[in-house]
Amino acid sequence: MQDEFYIKRCIELAKKATGDTYPNPLVGSVIVHNGKIIGEGYHHKAGENHAEINAINSAEDKSLFAESTIYVSLEPCAHFGKTPPCALKIVESGFKKVVIGAMDSHDKVNGKGKKIIQEAGIEVISGVLEKECIDLNKRFFTYHEKKRPFIVLKWAQSGNGFIDRDFKPTQISNSLTKQYVHELRNNEHAILIGTMTALRDNPSLTTREMTGRNPVRILIDIDLKVPMDYHIYNNEAETLVFNSLKDSDEDNIRFIKTGRAGFIENLIKKLYELQIQSVIVEGGNVVLQQFIDSDLWDETIVIKNENLRIDNGTRAPKFQHKPFEIKQFRDNVMEFHKNSNQIFKK
Repeated sequence: MQDEFYIKRCIELAKKATGDTYPNPLVGSVIVHNGKIIGEGYHHKAGENHAEINAINSAEDKSLFAESTIYVSLEPCAHFGKTPPCALKIVESGFKKVVIGAMDSHDKVNGKGKKIIQEAGIEVISGVLEKECIDLNKRFFTYHEKKRPFIVLKWAQSGNGFIDRDFKPTQISNSLTKQYVHELRNNEHAILIGTMTALRDNPSLTTREMTGRNPVRILIDIDLKVPMDYHIYNNEAETLVFNSLKDSDEDNIRFIKTGRAGFIENLIKKLYELQIQSVIVEGGNVVLQQFIDSDLWDETIVIKNENLRIDNGTRAPKFQHKPFEIKQFRDNVMEFHKNSNQIFKK
């Protein structure tokens, strides 16, 4: 139970950097001596110190390390990248014991960090709160193990199942759920819409409701119908445009030519090649239904305004799944779904 308590603290610390560490995972670390935390840290940003190094640096009395345990939510790295291997630093620091939440499936680590520490004669325990530690880095694990981005579907619908009124932009979500969605955009790597959503809503797809990074914008526009003066083409974020007409780079816009056959599969393959680790799909009915029908999603968020009734418009996607969690945001209900077919069986 003591080990679980400190790994929980590692997870809390790691979450402080959600959305900021790409392409690296979220990691937290805690150093404990005689039941007291003497150092802690987390990975803030790619290229900067990893969690273990920040925890080590934060400790005032490093002579205590020989009788201390260092906890880390993810297996310490074993390779030289932008920073030296954390496994070697742990050995050098002379810790008595190391407790790891989840092992790192990345090819450059994958057991190597644990092995380095064990071969130095240090006791290592792994798999503590493993499920929670894997969930913390669901984007990272999905990308490296399934060779595709982590996919979140999101839409808002009326109480009777419409996503707009008379096929025109309609305000369904309230200010609270809108703020939540902008926080979601900050947490995920990219956001995707189709031609009809771009033409109808002319969205910016940025994090306007909060301070944070803008996701990479992905537009599926096979025939390039969206005018260049629309918001999605502004310079506020990197934008990828999947189409059937041209391949080119124009400032922050990249046009990627692709065929119509097997489009979704080709899209996902290309996003993996471009190292996009997670995507929110906010497209209209057609785009969302393609992902649902392909069973190509990990989580789905449905915002419902039960008090709103619409007589005519675009129907919400057909989605027959029960939520694992429901939250109330004033007159909006937010349903959270997980795809049981895609959950890691660790």
